[in-house]
Amino acid sequence: MRSPFLLSPAGKDYLWGGERLKTEFHKEISLSPLAETWECSVHPDGKSIVASGEHKGKTLADVLHDHPEYLGTHPKQNTFPILVKLIDAARDLSVQVHPDDDYAYTHEKGQLGKTEFWYVLSTPEEGGEIVYGFRDAVTMEEVEKSAGDGSIVKYLQRVPVEPGDVFFVRAGTVHAICAGTIVAEIQENSNLTYRLYDYDRTDASGKKRELHIKKAIEVLDNTVMPSPRQPMRVLKYRPGYASEFLARCRYFQVDRLLINTGKERPVPIESSSLSFLVFLCIDGVCTLSPQDGEPLSCRKGDCIFVPASPCWFRITGKAEFLRIHC
Repeated sequence: MRSPFLLSPAGKDYLWGGERLKTEFHKEISLSPLAETWECSVHPDGKSIVASGEHKGKTLADVLHDHPEYLGTHPKQNTFPILVKLIDAARDLSVQVHPDDDYAYTHEKGQLGKTEFWYVLSTPEEGGEIVYGFRDAVTMEEVEKSAGDGSIVKYLQRVPVEPGDVFFVRAGTVHAICAGTIVAEIQENSNLTYRLYDYDRTDASGKKRELHIKKAIEVLDNTVMPSPRQPMRVLKYRPGYASEFLARCRYFQVDRLLINTGKERPVPIESSSLSFLVFLCIDGVCTLSPQDGEPLSCRKGDCIFVPASPCWFRITGKAEFLRIHC
């Protein structure tokens, strides 16, 4: 039996971050600000650590290296294909873009590109926003000039967001998460970001962060982006829980699970040998009970890795999860 186990995240103290991942998502990380937690990651820039079970104390990267069967047979990459984050944007993120796989492979020493998915967890009371592509036609020459002098903001499409909204951000899409918004992000296993504009901000030492205008120009989509609409979402109800499909692409699938059950009626969850599962708890408290092994308690902010295996485990409690697999 390959039992589920908790993960402990790596933290990032980017200058735009806040403190809400500590106060609202129970992250015991001393960084200040705490901008991101890399909840499920084997990336060398931030590896998550196994926090329970027989592999406790090891990096997830080392565990998967020693037990490649935990990945399952479906993921096509030779390495773990995704990265799961929580992001607290206390201030606006830089206006940025990510390369696709082909560009990253050629220009970034064989790395993966970065297509990503956002699930909005919290927004300011007065309303949140994201930047999503260009609202007007713009030439590459105009992008390059306006990125250099800061006037690029006049071309950007700003989209209002609410908790529960979902956004699929393909590689090449110019984007930014705006101040006061917390999101869960599921992305390719990559840390490639090309900044176009960073509001002329400086770090603690008074230095401006590096821009990557040349590379950004080479990968960005400068066509007018339709304002993203929220997809039709259908909750499927079963005894003790409900589920809904959120997103699917060549890299991952994301669903939302709402658990509401007492001890007398646990929810059975089936895993398979095709893919690992990742459960990111975004609200509530619950217990996972494998067929064999110790029960696993989790709460809002916790991330659980389920190795690929044809088996069942049960969830008891009242909680909300994002379920990710490949």
